Amino acid sequence: MARHQWMRSLALAFMFLALCASPAWAQKDKNKDRGEVPERQRNVKTEKRNYYKEWLEKDVAYIITDAEKNAFKKLVTDDEREQFIEAFWRKRDPDPDTDENEYKEEYYERIAYANEHFASGIPGWKSDRGRIYIMFGPPHEKETHPAGGQYDRPSYEGGGQTSTYPFETWFYRYLPGVGSGIEIEFVDPTGTGEYRIARSPNEKDALLNIPGAGLTLSESLGLSDKADRISGIGGIGYTGPGARESDSPFSRLLLLSDLGKAPPVNSAIENSLGLTGTGAVDEGALDFSHKIDFYRQSDERVITAITIQTDNKELTFKDAGGIQEARLNIFGRVTSLAGRRVTTFEDPVTTTATVSELTSAKERKSVYQKALPLPPGTYKVDVIVRDINSGSQSVKHIGFTVPKFEQGKLSTSTMVMAVKLQSLGEQLPGMFSIGGYKVVPNVSGVYKRGQDVGIYMQVYNAGIDQTTLRPSVDVEYALLKDGKEILKQAEDWRGLSDAGQRLTLARLLPTASLAPGEYEITIRVRDRVNGQSLAPTSKFTIMAEK
Repeated sequence: MARHQWMRSLALAFMFLALCASPAWAQKDKNKDRGEVPERQRNVKTEKRNYYKEWLEKDVAYIITDAEKNAFKKLVTDDEREQFIEAFWRKRDPDPDTDENEYKEEYYERIAYANEHFASGIPGWKSDRGRIYIMFGPPHEKETHPAGGQYDRPSYEGGGQTSTYPFETWFYRYLPGVGSGIEIEFVDPTGTGEYRIARSPNEKDALLNIPGAGLTLSESLGLSDKADRISGIGGIGYTGPGARESDSPFSRLLLLSDLGKAPPVNSAIENSLGLTGTGAVDEGALDFSHKIDFYRQSDERVITAITIQTDNKELTFKDAGGIQEARLNIFGRVTSLAGRRVTTFEDPVTTTATVSELTSAKERKSVYQKALPLPPGTYKVDVIVRDINSGSQSVKHIGFTVPKFEQGKLSTSTMVMAVKLQSLGEQLPGMFSIGGYKVVPNVSGVYKRGQDVGIYMQVYNAGIDQTTLRPSVDVEYALLKDGKEILKQAEDWRGLSDAGQRLTLARLLPTASLAPGEYEITIRVRDRVNGQSLAPTSKFTIMAEK
């Protein structure tokens, strides 16, 4: 009996072990029969899926185009995804002949930099500054106000004083797919370090919603209402004299839209972004000449005329409805000696010709001028000239000093050698308008024989004859060649005084009788009242007729 019970107990034990083990064996065999992947392999695939998702939504979120994103989402196998990623970076490689992909390396360095320097309550790569930095690299110039505080508005924001939140302004000479001379303003209204792209110059104004505080000059004089500026009447922000088109609501929204798009795929190759991270510019691709002239406006302001000239033969003409058209975009940024931004300007320039006129049009030049009222002092202007049709462009950094015209001291404006000089008459003032004349400077100073040489100059602070109550000034033109005076002519200045003690000298010099060569023109000015005299000079060249 005891032996029978022992055998029965042993049998039950074996049955219990078999029942405990059978589910695992059965499940293993079942999985094998179904062809399912073991748990370890499933974890590997999950990690792969997460890697591709992060690559798409984090790593390249700002630079992948919509077409590329849609194509990537349609891929089925990991091999296809790997091939896509390889091709993605290869297309952006600025130098495929090297083992390294400079753009890719630079790109991931930007992400690391953004995470280190722009993090606040969110990771640095998710911030607005981080996004712009990752897409386009560091700006060419940056103006920072980390503590905000008192702020003297520039003239294009309306002038006057206010107090601001912390803000930064980034400047890029050129951004592919966006444009030239791009300014991006970031504001931290919460003081948490999370700077956001400003949609209006008003966003940095900490006193914007405080009645009677932080007024612009026109608001302080009662010429405009701060409430209109806040409510957006006439456009968000300042819209008065000197306002920039780039600060208009439409331009700001357009800029924000362009900055939200992935850069063009070929931008890395065209601009060597992998090496510079700043949209490098070929500064010799499109040459241009420049000239800066100065005219007294008041004791505090001098009209500074910046003239840009290009040879039409260097421009690309394209057909536009039967007309051959060359298009330029000219951007300028003026900064003070301390590096503070003074003003910017940007304008398109279009040159057109019929098919039959194209050959002769290419032998001519295109001229542009921007007149800016500036206080006396030393400045720098960064000028970008871009051929829109070809994409070629050039950058020049030009230093200049605005003179101070002292009261009571005989002085003159710049003497301008003009390619075109005519009285405005009843015409409305426009580009090249100075003191009632249209004066188009000849930047190169080269004229064809038979072409009139325009001579324009203003004389300031001439003494007044108490008998005639008019300036009493002797003016004489002297033309020299090889150091020898070959022509001398007195100017009948009577009637030329057009603004108090200002005299305007404007005349055309015929060149048909002049031999080819280099010439110098001297204007001798002698004030009979106070005995002061000046003799400014300028040079020009006469080319032989072809």
